[in-house]
Amino acid sequence: MTNLLLILLLLVGCSEDAATEPQDVYGCTDNTACNYNADATDDDGNCYFAEDWEDMCGVCDLVPSNDCEQDCNGVWGGDNYYEDEICGSCSVNLWGECYNIEETTSLYFDSSELTGQIPPEIGNLTNLIVLNLWGNQLTGEIPLEIGNLTNLQFLFLHNNQLTGSIPAEIGNLTNLIELPLSSNQLSGEIPPEIGNLTNLIVLNLWGNELTGEIPPEIGNLTNLNILVLFENELTGEIPPEIGNLTNLTWLNLKGNELTGEIPPEIGNLTNLEDLNLYNNQLTGEIPPEIGNLTSLTDLNLGYNQLTGEIPSEIGNLINLNSLLLYSNLLTGEIPQEVCDLIESNSLSIEYSILSGNDDLINTCDD
Repeated sequence: MTNLLLILLLLVGCSEDAATEPQDVYGCTDNTACNYNADATDDDGNCYFAEDWEDMCGVCDLVPSNDCEQDCNGVWGGDNYYEDEICGSCSVNLWGECYNIEETTSLYFDSSELTGQIPPEIGNLTNLIVLNLWGNQLTGEIPLEIGNLTNLQFLFLHNNQLTGSIPAEIGNLTNLIELPLSSNQLSGEIPPEIGNLTNLIVLNLWGNELTGEIPPEIGNLTNLNILVLFENELTGEIPPEIGNLTNLTWLNLKGNELTGEIPPEIGNLTNLEDLNLYNNQLTGEIPPEIGNLTSLTDLNLGYNQLTGEIPSEIGNLINLNSLLLYSNLLTGEIPQEVCDLIESNSLSIEYSILSGNDDLINTCDD
């Protein structure tokens, strides 16, 4: 029995020693090769290298079936593949014409008597920089696919018959410089995503049926020169964030239903040349900070419910060609500084200032 146990122990010990002996592992041992094997102990002579086998997307293998291809934008390994039943691969059929996705960077269809809806397929032309469709009879909603055109710098859709809301996807177009959507029948609120368009210089939404408040995100658009929102149905207060738009030269909010006071932050807009808040429901006093706007040539605050006295600081606006304060609830005497401005710039007073302000005392003729 003792001899049998000794034999068994010897057998187990031998098997354990065999298991722990190092095994040869064959593979590519060159660490610059695509198929380098860190566990290999012996080179098998089958290394392959990027200069011979790497494709345009950086994939290095010996399988040609998965090699990188160009998409419709000409991007290696991209995901924009499109097949049109009329125009074929990588082309889009718009209004009877075929447009190559990679090569088409601009579309000019202004005043071309186009009718019907903007085709959603337009969203496949992702290399577009200019899309000009203004002055047609286009109807329906702005397609959500317009948000795919992330290279777009100019989007002209004004003077059509477009309806529905401004899609939030328009906030994807962060390279936009000009966005005129005026003179349509757009409704709903201005989407807060419009605050993403920080390269905008022109935002023109006048002559629609937009409702709700001016989103405070509009204060992100610090490159704006022109902000035109007049003749809509906007409500609420003018957001104080509008004071961030220090490059503005033209601010027109007339013909809405805006309430509350004119924010004093408007005095930050020292490059402003035209300020039009006519025909709203604004209340409170005219902020003295308005006297900071020494580049103003036109100031229209008429047809509101403004109260209190005319601030003497308006006399600082030495470049004014037009001063309209009529049809408010202004009181007190016209300050001498304003009288001097009226005389030096040959401004109107009877209709432009006194009319509709029954408790305003004209001291300018004294």
